[in-house]
Amino acid sequence: MTRTPRSTTRRSLLGGLLAAAAVPALAACSSGITSLDGQGGGGTGGGSSAGGITIGTANFTENQVLGYLYAEALQAAGVKTKVRANLGTREILIPALEGGDIDLLPEYQGALLHYLDPKAKATEEGEMQNALAIALPKGLQILPYGMAEDSDAFVVTPGTARKYGLTSLADLAKQNGKLVIGAAPEVKKRTVGAVGLKDVYGVEFKEFKSLDSSGPLVKGALKKGDVDVANLFTTDTDIIAEGWVVLTDPKNLIPGQHVVPLIADRAADSTVRRALARLGAALTTKDLTELNRLVDKDKKDPEDVAHGWAAAHGLAEK
Repeated sequence: MTRTPRSTTRRSLLGGLLAAAAVPALAACSSGITSLDGQGGGGTGGGSSAGGITIGTANFTENQVLGYLYAEALQAAGVKTKVRANLGTREILIPALEGGDIDLLPEYQGALLHYLDPKAKATEEGEMQNALAIALPKGLQILPYGMAEDSDAFVVTPGTARKYGLTSLADLAKQNGKLVIGAAPEVKKRTVGAVGLKDVYGVEFKEFKSLDSSGPLVKGALKKGDVDVANLFTTDTDIIAEGWVVLTDPKNLIPGQHVVPLIADRAADSTVRRALARLGAALTTKDLTELNRLVDKDKKDPEDVAHGWAAAHGLAEK
């Protein structure tokens, strides 16, 4: 099997996509947007992907893998794609999407909602989907969310857990002024981060060290003892491998984080909707965790990893 170069058109071998290929309901009581007709941010669904779609990704492994998976699914459906990987944080990506530099990006329900509305209270998938549809800027919309989920986690080493008696986020407040947290710089100002930990749990850290998003810097600092608490992602295989302790969240500060496509109205046609819904229905959290491992541990290229998974699941051009 010969791969075509990135950013070139792949003609679909999946012309028989069913119009009803939708993301399965993830909660029985969900009132969220879970059909291919779902709209968000006032979108009318009258866009067109005929001129191609540019996909942007954030600056961490998993989001890059998701971006390439989006490209695989779309190219298999006959949509020309270009991936602009590792662009940065949400503070860069959302304006780029609004401004037309990119057309589509992989997002996470809870994190996106709290970025748009820091006071949002929704935690259930369907409720968050509806809240997102209201909170999104004009010209943007969310498509159906997928099965895969990746939440934030605040972790400590077993030694730190024993030393300070830490099992939950609430326990951190008992050590106010003593502990150092390591995370990506933006976590210092986010609700699911230092702001929320203080407001919800009364936690005050001795120091906030700006590192990276569940990457080698923050994990290295945790191993060395340079930070006591690290903000990682639940799909990070090092959590289990290193035996790190994930602090529980009894007050539900951290919302659900199902993967959800965020797209500009201008590009959201029925072909795009069906292709991404089919991907969302196939990709599981377990799959996503393994793809992260292949990139982070086995040092494989994110695009190659995405193509391999998509080909194995009938979602790539052969």
